[in-house]
Amino acid sequence: MIGFVVFSLRRAWQGFWRNALMSLAATATMVLMLVLLAGFWIIQTGLLSALDFTEQKVEVVANVKTDAPQSDIDALQAKLTAMPQVAGVTFVTRDEALARFRQSMIDQGREDLTKYLDSNPLTASFEIKLRDPSFSAVVADAIRQDPAVRNVLDTKDTAKNVKTVTDILRTAGSVILLVIGVIVLFIIVNTIRLAVVARSEEIEIMRLVGASDAFIRWPFVFEGAMVGLLGAAITLGLLAVLADPIGRFMVDFFRVLPLSFGSIARDVVVIVTGAGLGLGVLGSWLSVRTYLIR
Repeated sequence: MIGFVVFSLRRAWQGFWRNALMSLAATATMVLMLVLLAGFWIIQTGLLSALDFTEQKVEVVANVKTDAPQSDIDALQAKLTAMPQVAGVTFVTRDEALARFRQSMIDQGREDLTKYLDSNPLTASFEIKLRDPSFSAVVADAIRQDPAVRNVLDTKDTAKNVKTVTDILRTAGSVILLVIGVIVLFIIVNTIRLAVVARSEEIEIMRLVGASDAFIRWPFVFEGAMVGLLGAAITLGLLAVLADPIGRFMVDFFRVLPLSFGSIARDVVVIVTGAGLGLGVLGSWLSVRTYLIR
């Protein structure tokens, strides 16, 4: 078995360089397709990260009555913490709310007019993080009649719109990625098939002398794997050279959102290598199979 694998690898290496023009054409096509696939995946990852961040920002705010006793406030916080729809609860005091407002005025370059007021006009509040934006209405309705609550800022419509947009974009992104994958597979298979067609006489001669299907197929499969791995290596090299421009683009494009792209490099290596190897092997397998079933 090992001897057959070594023999097939040797023949694949010889076949790759014996038909260097077609092999390099298949490799170039592989590189173009893998760059397209990786580029779209990188953009989709950034968009999904942005959508996840947007979903996390959907929250319910419950303003607390200024004369509410501490016992009622504590009871409301305990109630919110116990709700399964709630991911986290933050209590913002009146002083903290005023400090936030003043800081926002500074950030916007506007004059802070609160310094002319005799007292703090803002109320304390609970900022309620949701496990899912769709829980906004449920949580708001559950606390609206609480004795400590002055009013509830319900982002129900915003949550519904965000949920709809994220679902559409996630579905559309997956469909587009699948369509690109099918197109890439079609182009790669037909490119490798051209290389196999150029060696059709070699295949026919081997069949005439009694070579088994495995003896004919596996060298081509290994050759396809070589094309895929070479294409993946070149693609990763190009992406490494372009890493800084791509990184700056991602940061600039999503600069309004505090996103992290630390795992993209690792995921791109896995996706490009796996896609290159898989497409090369599958393309060669399907191309040679056309001749073997005749």
